[in-house]
Amino acid sequence: MFLPLRDDNPLNRIGFQFVTVGLIAACTVVWIVQAIGGDQFDSELIFRLGMIPVTVLGELRREPEMITVTPWLTIVTSMFLHGGFWHLFGNMLYLWIFGDNVEDSMGHWRFALFYLLCGAVAGLTHAAVEPASQVPTIGASGAVSGVLGAYFMLHPRRGVWILVFFMPIRFPAWAVLGLWIGYQVFNALVAGPAGGGVAWYAHIGGFAAGALLVVPLKKRGVPLFDRGLVRSRRRTPYRPPPEAETPGLGPWEEEAADPEADGDAPWQEPPAARPNGSDPQDRGGARGPWGRRPRGPWGRRD
Repeated sequence: MFLPLRDDNPLNRIGFQFVTVGLIAACTVVWIVQAIGGDQFDSELIFRLGMIPVTVLGELRREPEMITVTPWLTIVTSMFLHGGFWHLFGNMLYLWIFGDNVEDSMGHWRFALFYLLCGAVAGLTHAAVEPASQVPTIGASGAVSGVLGAYFMLHPRRGVWILVFFMPIRFPAWAVLGLWIGYQVFNALVAGPAGGGVAWYAHIGGFAAGALLVVPLKKRGVPLFDRGLVRSRRRTPYRPPPEAETPGLGPWEEEAADPEADGDAPWQEPPAARPNGSDPQDRGGARGPWGRRPRGPWGRRD
């Protein structure tokens, strides 16, 4: 079991990922409506709002009583429908982990436009590969794949925590996302365009759209491929603290004593001009050999 948990990538330009949370909430509410309505309602809703390639390309028309929106608009409405809980959970988990940083790089409104464009390109890619298909295609997988493609272009060096057989392990994002898109390509070539009920080419088209659209839609000054992260890891030479009097003097070192300073050490002879260490300006009496005034046993000076 391979399940992404989180990434090591905080937000830098926005305070909160409103669009990402809004998309997750919208898909969850629609899925709850599907579940509450029952199987008959769910099937009818999927045929009304799901994307059917043969109708989108205009080769076949739906029955009038089954038309709710125009066929081209079903490319958008199909992004908010899901076939079950685990289908919803997987898409929303990837959107939650990787969508916030893509939204951070674009801003709220640009990210909303980016999400819809990636989903549309993914749906049209599936329709182009399967033009005669009459099976409704639903799910946010194509749009989420675009988010993954944008994240791959923006933050390939960031760490992503993956649950590998109940053990969390940290991998770089380029390895996680590279393995993910490689898995999609492998299944598209081996299982076919819709093998196992999954639109593999929609995932590939969405990933490619996200990797390309992130370049014009990201904010000015946002680097690609974590270039700012590489510069921040450069090492700088050691500089002594400003309070150190001697260059290179650390807080664990003590400054060497000056032998010519006032107050001679006991192992040094007093200077000839000051016998017994006396101070010529001291009018109160002689000092001892350490430069201190001898005191009486009472320890006070009268």
